[in-house]
Amino acid sequence: MFIISARCWICQLPLRVPIQGICSFCTSASLNTHSVCPRCGLPNGDPKRVCGRCIQKPPYWQQLIFVSDYQPPLSQLIHRLKYQGKWQIGSALARLMLLSYLDARRTRLLPTPDLVTIIPLHRQRQWRRGFNQSDRLAKPLARWLQCPYSPELLKRTRNTRPQQSLSAVRRRRNLRNAFTCQQNPSGKHILLVDDVFTTGSTIGEVSRLLIAQGAKSIQVVCLCRTL
Repeated sequence: MFIISARCWICQLPLRVPIQGICSFCTSASLNTHSVCPRCGLPNGDPKRVCGRCIQKPPYWQQLIFVSDYQPPLSQLIHRLKYQGKWQIGSALARLMLLSYLDARRTRLLPTPDLVTIIPLHRQRQWRRGFNQSDRLAKPLARWLQCPYSPELLKRTRNTRPQQSLSAVRRRRNLRNAFTCQQNPSGKHILLVDDVFTTGSTIGEVSRLLIAQGAKSIQVVCLCRTL
């Protein structure tokens, strides 16, 4: 009987620890090395200080942590997860997010989250896709962090147009009153998990809602941030 070793999702070489999904070399190569603002994630000279953009117009979330900018190989793996049904990739990608988050929590002295949640899909879109890709990332992440996971905290009430085809202004209009809060987040530090951060319109609308409902702080962790 031949035993076929699991292979890295990126380089396709055999893995010493198959459960990790991505080898140590590809893991190191994937992690962000840019100097970015800790709040918006855009390039910034001092990674420990909030940039001028966030000082003038602070976003509703307090921290943004991401693995890498939106480029191969992570962008390709995200596409396979979302549109090709390769949900097995989720755990490997969640491990990259865990490493980035733990590093940020250590260097930025972040408060321990009380709750992990996700950006919900509309029921029609989730039915067509068969799953919410953010759920495949957040579930193992919450387990490793030993933090309660509540995917039902938020509900999408309108089936909005896909954000990719819209300008930044139209994205904000498209999301207006598109979410409701199903549980009380008052006084909690919330870790919000998403796959890709582009303009921040969706994260901003959800964070605004959670802060309005009494959340103490919002930490956002995602796989990729477009730079």
